[in-house]
Amino acid sequence: MLLYAERLTRAAGAGLRDGALDEFKRHFGEDQVVELALVVSVANFTNRFNNGLRVEPDLG
Repeated sequence: MLLYAERLTRAAGAGLRDGALDEFKRHFGEDQVVELALVVSVANFTNRFNNGLRVEPDLG
């Protein structure tokens, strides 16, 4: 799961290498794959958005 998340993050714009998604699907169901892709995508969006605006995280 962590490898897929890392690959999805590093592949921004270029797409995943051939077989990466198929490899991940051997271990997780369709719903889990979709959920992880969504969570990783939202986290990446949030990081890029905040970096672009130089927003500092609220560490509480």
